Amino acid sequence: MRKIGFKEKIGYGLGDGASNIIWQTIMLFMAYFYTDIYGLSAFHMGTMFLVVRAFDAIADVYIGYLADHTQTRYGQFRPYLLWFSLPFGIFGALTFYTPDFGETAKIVYAYVSYTALSLFYSLVNVPYCALINNISSDAKERVSMQSYRFAFAALGGIIVSVVALPLTKILGEGDLQKGYFLAMVIMGAISTIMFYCCFAMTREHYTKAVDKKRNFRGIYDDLTVVVKDHNWRCIFSLNIASLIAGILKTGGAIYFVSYYLKRPDLVGLVLIIILCTRFVGALSTTLLYKNYDRVLSYKVSLIIQAIILIILFAIPAEYVLPVCLVICLIHFIDASSAPLQWSLLSDIIDNVEKQSNISLSGLVFSTNLFAIKIGIAVGGAIIGWLLTVGGYAGSAAIQTDLAILIVRLIFTLIPAAFIFMMYLIMRQYRTHNALQA
Repeated sequence: MRKIGFKEKIGYGLGDGASNIIWQTIMLFMAYFYTDIYGLSAFHMGTMFLVVRAFDAIADVYIGYLADHTQTRYGQFRPYLLWFSLPFGIFGALTFYTPDFGETAKIVYAYVSYTALSLFYSLVNVPYCALINNISSDAKERVSMQSYRFAFAALGGIIVSVVALPLTKILGEGDLQKGYFLAMVIMGAISTIMFYCCFAMTREHYTKAVDKKRNFRGIYDDLTVVVKDHNWRCIFSLNIASLIAGILKTGGAIYFVSYYLKRPDLVGLVLIIILCTRFVGALSTTLLYKNYDRVLSYKVSLIIQAIILIILFAIPAEYVLPVCLVICLIHFIDASSAPLQWSLLSDIIDNVEKQSNISLSGLVFSTNLFAIKIGIAVGGAIIGWLLTVGGYAGSAAIQTDLAILIVRLIFTLIPAAFIFMMYLIMRQYRTHNALQA
């Protein structure tokens, strides 16, 4: 097996760092931006998340099929990083622009810009995710590369928290609408440059010949092959639950710190600490799990996370430091185990190819990004709708008791329930030995 060098692992990781400069902004600030800065109601925001993500998720499948049947002098998946990283960066900024429109026109602008951003995200990230199988065919190397990937994903989030938040105030000069847009112009430029570096520093060492006779009608045949795989169905379901839990934990963080802990001054610091913890956690994957079975390790990590979230719900608001430490522990466990989960997709690709003699890396990853976006849509909608039920009022200094309870549930018990659901799904996952039986 070819050993992947440190430089190439760094290059691969830069790709997810580039994505997460925009992605972490969406995860951490998008709900807050739309309700408190842009001026959407929580209901409209939640509904938009659901509608746009559902549309975009369908597009992912077609993008995966297109990537599977792409063949250029730059390789199969790398060219997409070259072609679409610039428009991704541009719409990363435009989505955070607040036009001087009436209410209806602002809603339309939000839908259009958010949809375009999501589409370009898919056009770079579906091929980026599939790229790992063309870089290495070794399971341990793939876990190592996923570890670098998630470390840089956290680093991208750190850049957003450390740089973007102060920039919104500096560049906005008291106008947060202006500040968010100008800050995201800079973040979009950094994202684009990092994607170009990923393109330049990686190579597809294990490319396969593309069947040029296939056309878009063949997507249904390819999908049939993928959907028949038992483990694909498990991971597809897992990713929906995972992203619902993830959106609730990250999107709910600002509300939790601001209104339950009553420390809005700590929001920026807490987010930075969370992302630094995730950076360390991702880099710890190999050290923590190299001597243990990946599937068993992942299942144990899920149970631990669910238990800790239940404990977090019970901690009184005045215990700020213990709350922050518990939040960090949750994110450390989550980040250290995430590369294990994603490495299982590469195993599924190998098994699908072994069973069908067809390489469907793009389709396997794109259908799971489909699942991820369903999870994001549902998670975002849950936040918006539950806040509406709780009577949450954007920008209000004091919220109702019911609104604060809803905020606590969004951040703790509801994600705990979805994480336990993930554990139940993983109990159905078949290991290599079971597949051979």
